[in-house]
Amino acid sequence: MTHLFLHILVPAIIAGIFYRQRWGLALGIMLATMLVDADHLLANPVYDPGRCSIGFHPLHQVWLIAIYFGLCFFPKTNLVGVGLIIHMALDQMDCEI
Repeated sequence: MTHLFLHILVPAIIAGIFYRQRWGLALGIMLATMLVDADHLLANPVYDPGRCSIGFHPLHQVWLIAIYFGLCFFPKTNLVGVGLIIHMALDQMDCEI
């Protein structure tokens, strides 16, 4: 449950600090990137607390994370990239525990 809370709290903090003028839009876009977890529906079982998402689920592959990182550097895709990188970083932290 803490993991899910962090997926909301961290983007909210980032939006409040770095996107103060348009924090609502920034937060909305970064929260929308949680849709990347739709790939969990392809797994059997859908939820396994011991499974590391990184490298297992199709949209959590390392080569895609590199593309997500690249999105951070373009103004039109910056918020999507930041949201996806935050998401992947939090998922990676789950793998370390």
